[in-house]
Amino acid sequence: MINSIKRDLSAALAELYAASKLEAGAILVVGCSTSEVIGQRIGTAGSEEAARAIFDAINAFCRERGVFLAAQCCEHLNRALVVERALWVRERLVRVNAIPRRNAGGAFATEAYGGMEEPVMVESIQADFGVDIGHTLIGMHLKAVAVPIRTSVTAIGEAPIVLARTRCKYIGGERAAYDPDLG
Repeated sequence: MINSIKRDLSAALAELYAASKLEAGAILVVGCSTSEVIGQRIGTAGSEEAARAIFDAINAFCRERGVFLAAQCCEHLNRALVVERALWVRERLVRVNAIPRRNAGGAFATEAYGGMEEPVMVESIQADFGVDIGHTLIGMHLKAVAVPIRTSVTAIGEAPIVLARTRCKYIGGERAAYDPDLG
């Protein structure tokens, strides 16, 4: 199962990135229920092994493309996020005091906190694109206009996957002209 998690997630991320037209420095928010990945109900059976596989695939993707990861915690930590210190500084995010654990934050956020070089916890973020594995509700951490992206991958393990990119808001009405590279 671990090999298929990495393979499927890497494929979904590649398709999302291709559809998103993003550059280095973009922010990827990921919410993940490892319980759902292993076929259990969300919040009931977090899996460190699944979390490690998912973090490894996402971390490799982010490093290869110069993208920042924002790992969303579960509702026990108010869906706060684990990010690298450099992103916290760059974006001037509101830092919060918590350290995720399997039963308060979730297995994936715990793995991200342990796997990042200089992790800090922040209250919220406005990410450029995102991955929701197992109905974790990442929408609050995406920029205002989110566009769902369909990929060939529909699940990671047993968990449904939803992917999205964001775009600039269109303003000005029928007489306005728009930059096609921003849509």
